[in-house]
Amino acid sequence: MQKKSTGMILGKFMPPHLGHKYLIDFALNFTDRLTILVCSIPSEPIPGKLRYQWVKEMFPKADVIHVDEQVPQEPCEHPDFWRIWHDLVKSRIPCDIDYCFASEDYGWKLAEVIGAAYVPVDHGRVIVPVSGSMIREYPMTNWKFLPSCVRPFFVKRICIFGPESTGKSTLTRQLAEHYGTVCVDEYARAFLDFKDGKCDKSDIEFIVRGQIASEDALARQAEKVLFCDTDLITTCIWSDVLFDHCPEWLKKAADERIYDLYLVTDIDIPWEFDNQRHLPDKRRKFLDRCIYELNSRSRPFVTISGDRDARFNMACQAVDRLLN
Repeated sequence: MQKKSTGMILGKFMPPHLGHKYLIDFALNFTDRLTILVCSIPSEPIPGKLRYQWVKEMFPKADVIHVDEQVPQEPCEHPDFWRIWHDLVKSRIPCDIDYCFASEDYGWKLAEVIGAAYVPVDHGRVIVPVSGSMIREYPMTNWKFLPSCVRPFFVKRICIFGPESTGKSTLTRQLAEHYGTVCVDEYARAFLDFKDGKCDKSDIEFIVRGQIASEDALARQAEKVLFCDTDLITTCIWSDVLFDHCPEWLKKAADERIYDLYLVTDIDIPWEFDNQRHLPDKRRKFLDRCIYELNSRSRPFVTISGDRDARFNMACQAVDRLLN
């Protein structure tokens, strides 16, 4: 019976993109067993652990290993550079390696050092014309080369934020349609519909978990920008308003959810009643609280006011500035 062949790929995958996907799919079709070494050092702009998780998710049929030792990154950094990398590779892949796959010139030498045959794949970046540095510098321009699991890292998140009955949901959906992307609805509204609009203190954690889960799920479907109808800062405010208390875990969660821009909807449109809206006579106070919370966290925001068309135009101008 013919011996099963083994292969390896080594890289930073910062981030993994469709060029990497072509390389790895090629290798998976070429050899029987493939090991991928995801190499990282702490100073790099995308955490190594995250890159490892991305590659592992993208290629469940490969053996994916995270290599995070502090070792020289270029031959000029150490006279024993290639010996160090030989020992490192062999410590992770102790079996014989038949093939080494790469799209970079270092592949020839690496294959020689570990005693494998070199298999070059698209060195000229003609088949998939992209690189990790191109994506890091211009993620929006190179969006089509990003796998869905990587997109949430680069997607621009915009929160539509403000008091009740100020057109947040309408504006969120208008913007998503205009920019050809998806939007995140306010999870609390759909959840509380089943309770005739009544919110209990015990519902807060459920609402928070639902809002986070919805946003993180839809971030994978977003096209460059994700519009979010509310955020956890809003939940903090409502927890204070309704129950005179905001738990510390919620404040911490709100601080950790970062958005690239907030569009704060002004109160210069008429109040419209429904069974989930509160405090029609305190919208000014609520708006002031919203702005205070954003300023206290140094969050970037633009106030959106005027009629429906004016609000939409103001919002688009702010989004265009962010994307460009």
